[in-house]
Amino acid sequence: MENTSAPISLLQIQSVRLKMTDERIFKFFLVVATYSIFIYLNCVMFVAVRSKTAFRETSRYILFAHMLFNDILHLVTSMVLYIFSAFYLEIIQAFCSLLALISGTTFTNEPLNLAVMSLERYIAVCFPLRHGELSTPERTFLALVVIWVLGTASMLTDILTVVFVEPSFLLRSGLCTREQLIRKSWQRDKGVAFNVLFFTLVAGVLLYTYVSITLEARSVSTDRSSAQKAMRTVLLHAAQLCLSLMTFLYTIFEVLMMSLPLDVFAQLRFVNYMVVLLLPRCLSPLIYGLRDQSFQVCLWPYALCCRVGSGSPRPRMGRAVQKMCVCVYSRVLLL
Repeated sequence: MENTSAPISLLQIQSVRLKMTDERIFKFFLVVATYSIFIYLNCVMFVAVRSKTAFRETSRYILFAHMLFNDILHLVTSMVLYIFSAFYLEIIQAFCSLLALISGTTFTNEPLNLAVMSLERYIAVCFPLRHGELSTPERTFLALVVIWVLGTASMLTDILTVVFVEPSFLLRSGLCTREQLIRKSWQRDKGVAFNVLFFTLVAGVLLYTYVSITLEARSVSTDRSSAQKAMRTVLLHAAQLCLSLMTFLYTIFEVLMMSLPLDVFAQLRFVNYMVVLLLPRCLSPLIYGLRDQSFQVCLWPYALCCRVGSGSPRPRMGRAVQKMCVCVYSRVLLL
């Protein structure tokens, strides 16, 4: 790589084939195991949040369930793309485009979902008498439709552009990379513009809702306990947004490392993938779910101390053991 006279594109660097060594096999299983663990945890939380009627009919938990479902889709598609990349598997580009569409859409959906969740908390604190009227399940599902429409806009435009420029592209076989969908310079600029617009919009919503809730918390007529909880929730959403923003650094770091020798690049690229791209995305929904007090009541007893049968959890162990599970779980949350 260092002896190449012409600049190497990101698409070319992604296509570099490395030998399958013991080290690469270990890294592969480490990444797949990490994906699998967090996919399982998200699935457990999703089943738990869907297990109670009160959760299914509350806007806050509908949005949380959507965040979990969205991240499950993102993690599954990302793991599939990683497996294809690790073994240099060539697949039909139509299937690759579908995976890229799901991965890109779910990536964009998360910050938009955080903005809607913050607005829901803002309405609950600042307009408590109208909260039931404004935050209905029907309006929440309408907001989710808008999120998915906005989330698909950028990736769908790229796919349609490639099909227009090269109609036979979807029928070809090849390595599956996101860069293959970038055929025009304006596409990259468009992607950056969309990401900056969405994340700036979400950051503005989070800032506005936090300031409004803070001012409302100082009011004598406000339930300060609820306001304090809402403020912490918005701050938590801001932390999740920062984790999402970290994934933008992945491509930047990868481009900066392209001038390094191949063996050094391979090592740093793996660290970049794990620390900057994978772990922040895995931790985002877990942080929110484990800090929600209402959700805590059913999560670990449901996951560890019950078994599913006849459509509802049934006790598998005695009450004393179940209480011990809840106690241990509560202590873990305080760490």
